[in-house]
Amino acid sequence: MNLTVLDRLLLLGMLPAEGDITMLRIVRKLREDLSFSEQEHAEVGLAKLEGGRVTWTDTTHTKTVDIGPKAHALIVDVLTKASTAKTLTANHLGLCDLFAIPDTE
Repeated sequence: MNLTVLDRLLLLGMLPAEGDITMLRIVRKLREDLSFSEQEHAEVGLAKLEGGRVTWTDTTHTKTVDIGPKAHALIVDVLTKASTAKTLTANHLGLCDLFAIPDTE
């Protein structure tokens, strides 16, 4: 699945920190796959600003991330829960479309 820098950053921030051992192994692998290498940091101009805000200069950069069925189901669950809780922002719309999250109303 092709993911933008924003998609990857949003997913990294949404992945659960707790769960059963199988889910934690899936999350660990997903975090590794979504993370940015040193080369990517340089290529996209990734920078962390004061206050935790992240910026980048290459807005067209994407990475193909292999997301298995269990990881896919986990992401769908996380996005669906955030939608139900009404904690999504406009930045999440691309992810919701990519993972086919239905409208809650």
